[in-house]
Amino acid sequence: MAQINPHINFNGNAEEAFNFYKSVFGGEFAMIVRFKDMQSPGVPIAGHEADKIMHIALPVGSNVLMANDVPESMGRVNENENRSKIYIRAESRQEADKLFTGLSAGGTVEVPIGDSPWGSYFAMFRDKYGIEWMVDCDLV
Repeated sequence: MAQINPHINFNGNAEEAFNFYKSVFGGEFAMIVRFKDMQSPGVPIAGHEADKIMHIALPVGSNVLMANDVPESMGRVNENENRSKIYIRAESRQEADKLFTGLSAGGTVEVPIGDSPWGSYFAMFRDKYGIEWMVDCDLV
């Protein structure tokens, strides 16, 4: 069965926010990836953004709170609108494909499902109701 975890977009202060969340929830970060650690083709990163967060994950109980900083080249996140995504970790490529195909029907695909630069099977899209989703599956 797929697992659902929240994912939040930040305007450059993801690390600050997650240090705060860590102080509240406790625990340790499961992952921190900075833009300088992994340049993604098609997403230009300005030099002053190299230390910003590309991906951060904080386990909270059986769930994981995740986030990233949105590069300036992609525009600011409107904090009065939906700036979060629902993240689904699928158990298989087949489940990821089924979820992606079903949820994205009639919506707008931002990142088509496929192998990601960080080693997973990944897609990102907005459904026909305007809800933003990420579908991910470990390739291991």
